[in-house]
Amino acid sequence: MSSPNKDAFFQPHFPGLFSPQQNTVYFDLETQHSFQEVGGRHRLDRLKLSVAVTCCGTQYKSYTEDRVQELLDDLRQSRMVVGFNVKSFDYEVLRPYAGFRLSEISTLDIMEHVVRELGFRLSLDALALGTLGEGKAGDGLQAIHWFREGRLDELVAYCRKDVEIVRRLYEFGSQEGCLFYFDRNGRKKHIPVNWESQNA
Repeated sequence: MSSPNKDAFFQPHFPGLFSPQQNTVYFDLETQHSFQEVGGRHRLDRLKLSVAVTCCGTQYKSYTEDRVQELLDDLRQSRMVVGFNVKSFDYEVLRPYAGFRLSEISTLDIMEHVVRELGFRLSLDALALGTLGEGKAGDGLQAIHWFREGRLDELVAYCRKDVEIVRRLYEFGSQEGCLFYFDRNGRKKHIPVNWESQNA
């Protein structure tokens, strides 16, 4: 199977094309390796970036590992980064590439808020199904296979879908003051949210 046209998804950077300053940036990344391959969940710094996607306003950008410094610059220059489990996962994956503390980035982590409200974790898929009526397009292990097979079009589309879900969850919570999920008995449960109360 031939590799897709990389340029169709990873456009060259032009100064001023993407200006996150004073704006919210929605963000997600995928990795080159699985937890099992790097020795467990405590070795997130070894997973390595495969691709990342950001959204600022109406514009999406994609990044490969060779453009990780551009990604870090965009995150650092934003007014606020919104992600899901971004502090405990995405930033730990990026930490070996960064020459600064990622905790310096103003960040709203939807997972962090959910855990504080409920006392337990939920997946992005569970929140998407409960709140938006649709789930994710795949999973992290599938994304690793796409990376190794050079299927960058599918990998970027998957990552972008997750960014879209993050953005829609944030916007829904901002407008309605809540998110939803289904419990083990299939009952729809309410999660109150107040993003302003969360320390970014």
